Amino acid sequence: MSCRSHLSCRAGCGACCIAPSIASALPGMPEGKPAGVPCAQLLPDMRCAVFGRPDRPAFCAGLKPSAEMCGDSREAALHWLTRLEILTAPQAAPARPGSRG
Repeated sequence: MSCRSHLSCRAGCGACCIAPSIASALPGMPEGKPAGVPCAQLLPDMRCAVFGRPDRPAFCAGLKPSAEMCGDSREAALHWLTRLEILTAPQAAPARPGSRG
């Protein structure tokens, strides 16, 4: 199996528009997007409605398909991206002694 440095998005996938959180505002989601929630710009055919537009979040523009991220199926991509989201999520600050919370 040869390694491809540039992949195209898998038709009907949309994993990168569902699994990760997006902290910045995007069209239809001014507060950003929580992890696991489909983006408001995800079309019914699982393509991005703002792909290539200037109002597309920098996070999205920087996310490039790769063999590691996309795996061999939509389910593999969702699993990989969900795991990455969990591993990179900010940890809650520990409660200070004497504080309630």
